[in-house]
Amino acid sequence: MELAEAKSEDQRESRLNSMVAVSIAILAAFMGICAIKDGNVVQSMQMAQAKSIDTWNYYQAKNIRQDVYQSTADQLRLQGTLIPTIHVQSAFSREAKRYQALANKEQAKKADLKAQAEKFDKDYDQYNFHDDQFDLSEAAISLSISLLAVTALTKKSWLFSIALVPAAFGIFLGLCGLLGWNFHPEALIKPLT
Repeated sequence: MELAEAKSEDQRESRLNSMVAVSIAILAAFMGICAIKDGNVVQSMQMAQAKSIDTWNYYQAKNIRQDVYQSTADQLRLQGTLIPTIHVQSAFSREAKRYQALANKEQAKKADLKAQAEKFDKDYDQYNFHDDQFDLSEAAISLSISLLAVTALTKKSWLFSIALVPAAFGIFLGLCGLLGWNFHPEALIKPLT
């Protein structure tokens, strides 16, 4: 009877170890796939951020140009009023109009640049949203793998069941990132940022 019980216990432990090994292999493979996609997301984030910074810098340059042109046009207008001869006044007026046109042109370009920069900022935020999903997925799966390792050492089958909870959550978050789902657990992310 004791031999049969020992054999049954060995079979149970062997089955548990097999389930742990298969679970770890599946989770590690899934985590690897998510890591590749997350790497691409991070590259996209960096590109969007670089484009945003460049565009905002260009916007500021246009802003400075507009201010210089506007200031020059205003000065020319004022100087033209101080000159008594009509011929010189018209020259000042012509130059003031030219600089005013340049200021107006810069103003028009700024609106387009602002829209572009805001789009890059929005793209960055969207990529960051998915990056958070992958980060939480990796954390949950890592926790699950750690619990599975302890399960293999302790031979406690109830611990295997507990390890499946963070595994399921990690797989769900990984799928959210891979498939572009809009699930974002703010309560978990807030304390980590």
